[in-house]
Amino acid sequence: MITRRTLGAAALGLPMLHLAAPRAAVAQGASVGAGAGAYPERPVTLVVPWAAGGSTDAVARILAARLSQDTARSFVVDNRAGANGTIGFASVARARPDGYTLLVGTISTYAMAPHLYQLAYDNDAAFTGIGLIAAQPMILVVPKNSPARTLAEFIALAKRPGSNMTYANSGTGSSTHLATELFLQAAGLQLNDVGYRAGAQAVQGTLQGEVSMVIQAASGLLPLIGSGELRPLAISSRERSPVAPEIPTFREQGFPDYEAVEHIALLAPAGTPAPIVSRINELARAAMTAPETRERLAALAVAPETQRPEEWAAYNAAENRKWREVIRSRDIKVQ
Repeated sequence: MITRRTLGAAALGLPMLHLAAPRAAVAQGASVGAGAGAYPERPVTLVVPWAAGGSTDAVARILAARLSQDTARSFVVDNRAGANGTIGFASVARARPDGYTLLVGTISTYAMAPHLYQLAYDNDAAFTGIGLIAAQPMILVVPKNSPARTLAEFIALAKRPGSNMTYANSGTGSSTHLATELFLQAAGLQLNDVGYRAGAQAVQGTLQGEVSMVIQAASGLLPLIGSGELRPLAISSRERSPVAPEIPTFREQGFPDYEAVEHIALLAPAGTPAPIVSRINELARAAMTAPETRERLAALAVAPETQRPEEWAAYNAAENRKWREVIRSRDIKVQ
């Protein structure tokens, strides 16, 4: 059964760590064993910067189980939650770059948090990107009694004088909040936000007609869409998603540049040797695209989305640029 997952957000008031300078020296001493082909030779820790029980944690555990099976070595999940994921990120930034401490990171922390919080690490220099491993789309839904049956109808209603339409906000600076702001900006809409403590409450408020719309991760919405309690108008992925192929994208409804996906990536401390990074990438891509893995991920409304290490830098830079501009132009600030 798909359940609702939400992500907390809080500022992290720790001093900046100067991590980049000693990386080269540390990397020279990192053990590569008999080369990347021998990796792993001992247990590997996957740090998840969120609490156990959430969707990112579930994806990490599916990956860890498959990697353990494929390599006959233990891959262990270590939950280090807090401060919108930045506590877990900071711990990996300090780890030895030998391939035995890895990070399962989300776009909300590697591409959004740097533009909202003072970080205890250098987001641009502290990590090596191994690559994306999975993605979960978000869906814009309205209450079942809403007069809007398409995205175009919703926009037309919202632009009527005196419409007073609203949206549910489950946390300032969260990925769902920024995805909503990106849509409002693209559509030229001014909607008032109604704050909720978390995603589940935001969805409940939409069910009860307290707000006109909400954008949330697919996992918390698909059961309610299936039961007819909420009406989907658009899905946030670039192409129609395998988790809900019947829902049209924003792109096919007049917003060709709109994409806002809950990406999950695998990262390592900066300085991790390239052969180790490539070996981990190969193992992770094979694990995430295995038929049994796809089936387990589908139950979470998540689909595999993988890339090679050389693709990470351009992707990461583009996502940071996009969300930095949304945060700046919409004047989004966290308290």
